[in-house]
Amino acid sequence: MGFKQMLPDRHVVSDMRWSVRFSLAIIVLVVLAGCGNTPTAEAPPPDTESAAADTAPPGTESEPAEPTVDAEGGEGTLQLRANGEDFVRQGFVTADGWNITFDNVYVTLANITAYQADPPFDADAGGQPEAEVNVTADQTYTVDLAEGDENAETILIDELTAPAGRYNAISWEMVPAADGPSSGAVITMIGTAERDGETINFTIQLDRESTETCGDFVGDERKGILEADATADLEATFHFDHIFGDGEAAPDDEINTGALGFDPFAALAEGGTLVADPATLQAELSAEDYEQLQQKHLAHVGEGHCNTSE
Repeated sequence: MGFKQMLPDRHVVSDMRWSVRFSLAIIVLVVLAGCGNTPTAEAPPPDTESAAADTAPPGTESEPAEPTVDAEGGEGTLQLRANGEDFVRQGFVTADGWNITFDNVYVTLANITAYQADPPFDADAGGQPEAEVNVTADQTYTVDLAEGDENAETILIDELTAPAGRYNAISWEMVPAADGPSSGAVITMIGTAERDGETINFTIQLDRESTETCGDFVGDERKGILEADATADLEATFHFDHIFGDGEAAPDDEINTGALGFDPFAALAEGGTLVADPATLQAELSAEDYEQLQQKHLAHVGEGHCNTSE
């Protein structure tokens, strides 16, 4: 057979080309139809927490959100507590070098009110908390801040059933005790002072009445966040170093430059004993020392401030 005889007939070649073109056309149509029905992947919702962290100012860490509690979410137990801090429970050295140990420190409080303030109350600005929710313990309480040892819990004044929510303000009245060891006085301090071999057993009574209105607790942990069927607490804190100063602080520290120390009281002692009721203090302290004593603001909420009114 010659080479010319092996070539296909030109009609057959033409038919083969037409068949290939037709097949390609069919394939293209199928592919295009499939593309029209291919599902489109949706992007996942953005991670809002990561986005917030990414937009935080350079050099800062994002802080946890303020806890929120539904004010209409039921009720819980709100504890009202008082605290004289380590100065009262453990004793301390005054600005003028006296070692003070307290046996009892009685304070009398009345009409203690806790608020869900909005906006948050600013004690330095004064006024009254704006709150749609508040609860009041409308009794009078005399508590001993020196009760218990150095590891004792703060003093429980009372417990109230209260709507759940964020209690961020508190107020109370400082009033004279009607009876008991602090009768007639708002504050009674009983203890011992020692310096350079001299010992004075003292009872000092103060009678200044006031209303203390305070903002949010300032300390190591938040207070007043009450959830339904749970317990939270608020604290009335008293800083007695504002009267006596703090021997562990520098002499020119503000806590000492404005303090009386114990010397003015020691000068009134007789035979190692000092019993000074309010009338005695007014009569025998110098006018300057007495006025300074009257102006001392002991009430705080942790390290947070209170507004004092009479």
